[in-house]
Amino acid sequence: MTGAAEFRWVFQESWVVVMKRRSWLMVVAAGCGLAVVGCSGKAAPDSVTVSREQLQEAVASRFPRQFPVAGMLQLTLKSPALDLLPERNALRAVVQAELSGRVLRQSYGGRLDLDFALRYEPTDRTLRAHQIRVNSLVIDDLAPAMSDMLTTYANAVSEQALGQVVLYPFQGQDLALLDSLNVEPGAITVTPQGLNVALVRKKPAP
Repeated sequence: MTGAAEFRWVFQESWVVVMKRRSWLMVVAAGCGLAVVGCSGKAAPDSVTVSREQLQEAVASRFPRQFPVAGMLQLTLKSPALDLLPERNALRAVVQAELSGRVLRQSYGGRLDLDFALRYEPTDRTLRAHQIRVNSLVIDDLAPAMSDMLTTYANAVSEQALGQVVLYPFQGQDLALLDSLNVEPGAITVTPQGLNVALVRKKPAP
């Protein structure tokens, strides 16, 4: 082999070695890059949380509300004070009330006490009350006959007061998260801090 031929052979072998090493390094680098992405990327959440403060604020924005009673009285319900009942997976609301009407000489104050669970309403993507249970509807200093009559309307008034009212609307970042993951709220769990709303895959449209 001449000196020139020998030089070309050595150069070609060296180039092959360099390219093989470069290819191997690129593969390793790519693998490391994927590993970094995998390690640094956050796992998709399986639930969202709604704090007690968020829930209370959302409910307060929908009161006061007025309801007719027996066609001659009007019951005004003010903002409910919410309590969390995680042991029963429910919430309690104590609502300050005021009863007035043309058959009364004055307005009377009192309170409505009720418990309820929560459900998700997909049509407007909100949380609403259901399984409402009235504990008491008490109007202070009201005549016994009038008080008894009012009690018969307690369930209907409570259903109107909370069953038809949006308690919490998903919006902003919550909606962006639901849409990006193609999920929707599932089971709702009441915790000592607020609500934990599970996220489940949306069912395909029929």
